[in-house]
Amino acid sequence: MRVILFITTLLVGLVFGSCKSEPTLQKYFVENTENKDFIALDISSNILNVDQAKLTIDQKEALHSFEKMNVLAFKLNDKNKVQFEEERAKVNLILKDTMYQQLMKFSSGKQGASVSYVGADDHINEFVFFANKNDAGFAVIRVLGKDMNPTNIMNMISVLKESKIDLEQLKPLQELIKK
Repeated sequence: MRVILFITTLLVGLVFGSCKSEPTLQKYFVENTENKDFIALDISSNILNVDQAKLTIDQKEALHSFEKMNVLAFKLNDKNKVQFEEERAKVNLILKDTMYQQLMKFSSGKQGASVSYVGADDHINEFVFFANKNDAGFAVIRVLGKDMNPTNIMNMISVLKESKIDLEQLKPLQELIKK
């Protein structure tokens, strides 16, 4: 009986002790989806609305590696400037985790942006674009897929040029972009 109790206690301890409690972008998105200061969108790959028959093999591969995008944008106004700074700091802290490998970062006084990824160089599961502007807010975009690579991203840009994007899915962002 004591052996069973000991093993059960050990297993429960392992299960709860092994759970990672550190913040992740996924948790951050879930926590802020219903927040009135944020705009949250899930954009599926069908937004691109492309004729696959006209795509090259490389473009088709890039398109098939893309699953969806999650967008979370903070709308800055006169009443939430302190919260803006706090939320931007949270995102910056999350992106400093070694899980997110930074590809590039650029900034100029009032605005900045970074591109990071999760996974190995040739088997990327997620690209993260983080852009912020001191007088408008910030946006975090998670591009999720399977076995993406930098070449896929470049090919996706050419697919975007040939797509007839369904702008209806992007309507909630129009307010933020207008600023």
